[in-house]
Amino acid sequence: MSVQEQIKRFTAPDIRARKGGEPIVMLTSYHAHTARLADKYCDIILVGDSLGMVMHGLETTVPVTLDMMILQGKAVMRGARTALVVIDLPFGSYEASPVEAFHSAARIMKETGCGAVKLEGGRRMAETIRFLTERGIPVMGHIGLTPQSVNTIGGFRVQGRSEEAAAIILDDALAVAEAGAFAMVVEAVVEPLGREITAKVPIPTIGIGASAGCDGQILVLEDMLG
Repeated sequence: MSVQEQIKRFTAPDIRARKGGEPIVMLTSYHAHTARLADKYCDIILVGDSLGMVMHGLETTVPVTLDMMILQGKAVMRGARTALVVIDLPFGSYEASPVEAFHSAARIMKETGCGAVKLEGGRRMAETIRFLTERGIPVMGHIGLTPQSVNTIGGFRVQGRSEEAAAIILDDALAVAEAGAFAMVVEAVVEPLGREITAKVPIPTIGIGASAGCDGQILVLEDMLG
């Protein structure tokens, strides 16, 4: 009789329970060998659609496909042993409807074995987040600067500088949390807004250029290494 090796990984509920506690450490990885290295130090490894820019030299993340995410997600799962592996839903794979998002997310989780997916957007994606979480798919949100919308927002710019813009992003954060996300990435917002979001939402915030006051931080591994 074969005995399957038991691997104890962090889960979405484990991360959710870290709100206000020990800071969450999160890095990106796109390969088995970098995942193996990062796994020793990370609570979460993100297979980000940033792989399009880091690995393939694309100008934005927009051209990244679902097949690309699944291929690299499989590789990362082979290298990671304890970190929660989260995989991005790429542009065009989830925006049309909650049903489309479910099919994309289910395919990612079935084919890679990852523990959660991440999608961009605030209030406009709240219905989709709720739809996925009610069907057993853990979702990490992503608000502030959303790279998949770079063509709409006019480039990679810090968000939330005006009171009106900050209020919109805060509403996005509250909507994402209320819809059932277990955590959210807060990207490129002014520091006071990052701190306010962290104080007002009941789930962990993971900052990237947002604020040291977030519940955790994420970096692209290659950026961290210079």
